[in-house]
Amino acid sequence: MKDKRILYVSSEVIPYLPETEISSMSFEAPRMVNSQGGQIRIFMPRFGNINERRHQLHEVIRLSGMNLVINDLDMPLIIKVASIPKERMQVYFIDNEDYFKRKATFSDEEGNLFEDNDERAIFFAKGVIETVKKLNWSPDIIHVHGWLASLLPLYLRNYYGNEPLFNKSKIVTSVYSKGFENTLAEDMYKKVLFDGLSDENVEHLQTPTYEGLMKTAIDNSDAVIKGSAEIPETLDTYLESLDKPVLDFKSKEEFAQAYQEFYLEKVLNEKESE
Repeated sequence: MKDKRILYVSSEVIPYLPETEISSMSFEAPRMVNSQGGQIRIFMPRFGNINERRHQLHEVIRLSGMNLVINDLDMPLIIKVASIPKERMQVYFIDNEDYFKRKATFSDEEGNLFEDNDERAIFFAKGVIETVKKLNWSPDIIHVHGWLASLLPLYLRNYYGNEPLFNKSKIVTSVYSKGFENTLAEDMYKKVLFDGLSDENVEHLQTPTYEGLMKTAIDNSDAVIKGSAEIPETLDTYLESLDKPVLDFKSKEEFAQAYQEFYLEKVLNEKESE
């Protein structure tokens, strides 16, 4: 993986949020690439339950300051950064007072999904891409983890389809068992259409379930990794119907070599160099 550039975009990363399959692999995979001489960037939302003082987050003024249009509203983008202790890895945080100030991730104390999770997902996708553009950093691979990050492949391939920085970037989406019950806002697809995307782009967002969001990510990805030993049957069946490289689940103890080979041979179509 030496000199390869990999962008990791995740809804959760340890040590900033509790350990889950998603947050753990969103840390372990970039650490593996980093140790192999690759270049990595990690992006996640700056949820309000992340302790900024303990983790020493600070705003990056030169990257902040732009507004993103979400459903005809201008929403300020704030970028913060922190370093994971002992790992020499920086994490960029996408922040906005309206979307991410509340002291929770995806749902309230009663377990009800936040009504604006759809807009938070759109904002996160656009925010990551705009920030990477400002960094002028062209990734070889973009690896997406978690449903809140699932719109990034859609926006990158369509809304930002003519952006030269990403012309050669390959997208990998990890699919996990962890999703959500019920649906996001029913008019989510209209907010995506507002950005000039087509009806075909939002086919799976007409009813924005977890499976619908993940199918949207899969459709716009070059390859898929099963991040859990068992994923929803609907998604398993959907993957079988597609002609895309799929890597079966690998545990934290065994993923390293499998991910390297998958990145190089299946995603980038290169032979691994000794």
